[in-house]
Amino acid sequence: MVGSGALLRQCPLLLPQNREGTAYEGFVTAQGRDFHIRVLLPMDLQLKNARIECSWHLKKILHGYRHILKQRLQSCPDLASFMVELKTILEIALKNTQDLHIPRPPEYYSCLVRDLEILGWDKVAYVDTGLTTIKLKAEDSCGRQHLITLKLNAKNSLTDIYDQFLAALESLKEFWDAMDEIDGKTWVLEPENPTRSATTRRIAIGSNVSVNIEVDPRHPDMLPECYFLGADHVVNPLRIKLNNNMHLWDPEIGLLQNLKDLLEIDFPSRAVLEKSDFAKDCGICYAYRLDGTTPDQVCDDPRCGQPFHQACLYEWLQGLPSSRQSFHVIFGECPYCNKPLTLKSSTKKL
Repeated sequence: MVGSGALLRQCPLLLPQNREGTAYEGFVTAQGRDFHIRVLLPMDLQLKNARIECSWHLKKILHGYRHILKQRLQSCPDLASFMVELKTILEIALKNTQDLHIPRPPEYYSCLVRDLEILGWDKVAYVDTGLTTIKLKAEDSCGRQHLITLKLNAKNSLTDIYDQFLAALESLKEFWDAMDEIDGKTWVLEPENPTRSATTRRIAIGSNVSVNIEVDPRHPDMLPECYFLGADHVVNPLRIKLNNNMHLWDPEIGLLQNLKDLLEIDFPSRAVLEKSDFAKDCGICYAYRLDGTTPDQVCDDPRCGQPFHQACLYEWLQGLPSSRQSFHVIFGECPYCNKPLTLKSSTKKL
C-alpha cells in the first residue's frame, strides 16, 4: 500500500479494509473531535476517482467546501496528502460554524412570527425546531410549484425575500416553458427525472442517436450548446445541418421548433421509439441504465451498431493489451465486430 506509513502518521484512526488498499475506514480528527469517514479508491488507486463517504454531520459541516475538496482530490499525489488537506479544511469549517450556535435575541423570533403571519402560513412548507431554516412554497404564473429553502437571520425581512423569490421565478418563466415543451414532446433520455434547475437534456433522435443540449436559463430563446451522440456516419450529417442552418435560428418561434428546423427533423416520441430497437442495452454490462446514464457510445460499423455506456467501453478498452491511449483518447476495437474504435474521455462534440 503506497504511502501507508505517512497515512498512519497523519490519520492513525483511518485503517485499510482490504489488501489491495482500495478501501479505508475510520475517523479523521479536528479540534479534538473525531468524525467517521470512509475512502474508496478505484483499482488503479487514482485519487481523482476516489469516493468519500462520511456521516451526515460531517457532510453538513463540509457542505460549503465541496468544490475545494474536489480540487484537492484532483491535485494531491496520494491519500496521505489529501487527508492533511481534509483536516485543514475541516479545521477552517469548524471555526466558521461556531458562530451558528450563538443564541438569537427574543426580537428575532417575534419579527419572524410577524413576517410569517403577513406572508401567510399556507406558504410555509417546513420550519425546523430552532426556527433557523424554513422552506417556502410558491406558484408561478403558469401554475408550476416551487420550493425555496432559507437560512434565516435577523437582517432580512421574510416578506422581502419571498417577493424576490417570486420575481426570480417570473424571470425564469421562458426557460421553464421551453424545457417543459421538450419534456412533453420528445423522449428525454437524461436526466431521467429532470429538476427545475437542470439546464441540460439528452434528446432521442433515432436508433442509438441523440443530441445533448445545454440551455442558458437567462437566454432560452438563443441557440443552445449542442453535441451529438451516435455513430459518425449518422451524426455527421446532423452536425453539418446544424452548422449550415445556424443563421435560420429565430428567437420568436421557440427552442424546440428551432431545433427541428435547423436539423430538418421531427423528434420522434417515446412511444414510437420504444417500438423500435432504440433502447438497446449496453453490449458490455447488458443493462440500459447505469448510474442514471444510458448507452451513449455506438460502433461506427452500420452492420454492427452496438451501443455501449462510455464508462463500460472505457474500462473494456483499458483492459485490452491491443488498445493504446494518447492523452484523453483510447484507440481499440469493438468488442463485437472488432472494428477500430476511438473513445474520447469527453463526448462533447458539435
